[in-house]
Amino acid sequence: MKITAVDIITFEVPREIFRDRRLLVDGIAHQTLTKITADEGAEGYYFGGSGHGDRDGLLPDQRRLLLAKGRSMLIGEDPFDREKFWHWMWVSKTPENILSTLDMALWDLQARAFGVPVHKLLGGCREKVKAYASTYPNMGTPDEYAEHAVVCKEAGYQAYKIHPYYFADPVTFEPVPGRPSHVKADIEACRAIRQAVGDEMVLMFDPWGTYCNYEEALWVGRELEMLNFAWYEHPMPEYRVRSYERLTRELDIPVLSPEIAAGSLYTRADWILREASDMTRIDVLRGGITGVKKMVSIAEAYGVRCEIHMGGFGNLQILGATSEDTCEYYERGLLAPGVTCNAPPPYLNAICDPLDSDGYVMVPQGVGMGYDINWDYIASHRVPTDV
Repeated sequence: MKITAVDIITFEVPREIFRDRRLLVDGIAHQTLTKITADEGAEGYYFGGSGHGDRDGLLPDQRRLLLAKGRSMLIGEDPFDREKFWHWMWVSKTPENILSTLDMALWDLQARAFGVPVHKLLGGCREKVKAYASTYPNMGTPDEYAEHAVVCKEAGYQAYKIHPYYFADPVTFEPVPGRPSHVKADIEACRAIRQAVGDEMVLMFDPWGTYCNYEEALWVGRELEMLNFAWYEHPMPEYRVRSYERLTRELDIPVLSPEIAAGSLYTRADWILREASDMTRIDVLRGGITGVKKMVSIAEAYGVRCEIHMGGFGNLQILGATSEDTCEYYERGLLAPGVTCNAPPPYLNAICDPLDSDGYVMVPQGVGMGYDINWDYIASHRVPTDV
């Protein structure tokens, strides 16, 4: 089998933004479907590749780079040689999201050719994964955060992660620069949530690196310890590794990082060796399925949890091929009062992660990534592009 084509299908979708504590439709956005074709009728797909999960399409410059890189490297090659291609792309400094998109389309191709889900091709481990509700930031007052956490608990979630107040005033919710941090409001929200849901619900906290000094990060970490939070994610900018080493030594609550740092498994392996965090974090846009699978094995060897960042089909397929001992949770969201993630985007006929009453999501069992694609929608909303 040989690869014969690498293409990108670009089409319009409603642009959804969270503003004024509501999810609004604000114009249109472009979603992308990367498609790799081989002879013998084999095809592989990946939606998205830029931004959050698999919902954000590649940008024009990214599309041009992916097609130039993919066509020159892949056409005429065996599509099953993903490991070879991964190393070719890494050594040529291919941006991580471009490498990842091509890697995942190739995983989808082989799984489709074999008639199995990606997680079975990887080596299946579990059929369902414990989910936590992951909030939008700036979604309300501390009492409104608490009320929302109770709603999520009643829906079946066993765990809840707070994105607190950043880049918005915690009283007026008007946009503000990222300084200063809203530490007091963040702590107030955490206290209100713990009081509302009781001791049995697992709580996590992620200020997305907006605490820009060690003292703020330590202060919040101490409060989270008293509130029995499960982890403290990405409190400071992740280029300050020495500050993370110090924070991890001082706190008892597990520090979970790096979340968004470049360097895929290589950066995260270095953090483990430096003891800069207690738990590590990665997703399939930071090295593809190939890179994440490597990182999970490193974490398992060192006895470190590797919690997968963001939701989506690729991340859920990885979780289906890993043990709960290393990768415990699936991140479901983003959520807010009145905002769920239970409806598929218009180009899919079903979501990847329906939640059951016990707080678990099933790993998709369809072939490849598990997409149920609405080809009619894509065809009727396709847009001409210059690549």
